[in-house]
Amino acid sequence: MIKKTRLVIVDDHQLIIDGIKALLRDEESIQIVGEASNGKEAIEVIDLLETDVVLLDIDMPVMDGIETSKILHQKYPKLAIIILSMHAEKGLIKNLVEIGVKGYLLKNSSRAEILKALNEVMEGNSYFSPEVTLSLLNKSIENGRRQAEINLTDREEEVLCLIASGFTNKEIGEKLFISHRTVDTHRTNLMKKLDVNNLAGLVSYAIKHGFAG
Repeated sequence: MIKKTRLVIVDDHQLIIDGIKALLRDEESIQIVGEASNGKEAIEVIDLLETDVVLLDIDMPVMDGIETSKILHQKYPKLAIIILSMHAEKGLIKNLVEIGVKGYLLKNSSRAEILKALNEVMEGNSYFSPEVTLSLLNKSIENGRRQAEINLTDREEEVLCLIASGFTNKEIGEKLFISHRTVDTHRTNLMKKLDVNNLAGLVSYAIKHGFAG
């Protein structure tokens, strides 16, 4: 039997909730166990239901997504919080990562991307929409602040961007015209330099240390 990911959807627009439910209706690995229209309702629902992942809007009445994320992360550290928002401001994303959210999707995300995000966070990784990640990482490359802190080569910067955007070693190799083994070497070197242990750490560390500035 397939282990289902128990999902709660939180948004103050019922149309958004209904749309996500329609997108995921035929996905056997997902069980939508609840929904809420604001943060207060979300906490009440999750208090009553076993939940693995919450898809959470930011702009909501009564209690917004930022405050809700803080409370949920404190009460349920193992709960994976994925923000679903129209906003992609760097400072906002950095704040949410520091709170403990595991993912950030834009509301124009496809079904495939939503499923990828759910799968990634269930495996203990982080997931950010490619547009969000590339915006954050490219900003760092442009201003050079990251290189001032840790001496990353240009190639390592490129590999980091692509890793954080969700590309596999093979895909990165094809884009940069290098072998997947060379990509793996760069990945190992990045983890050593940034003092992280996995891909989730690479993305989170990048955002927390200047990429969202």
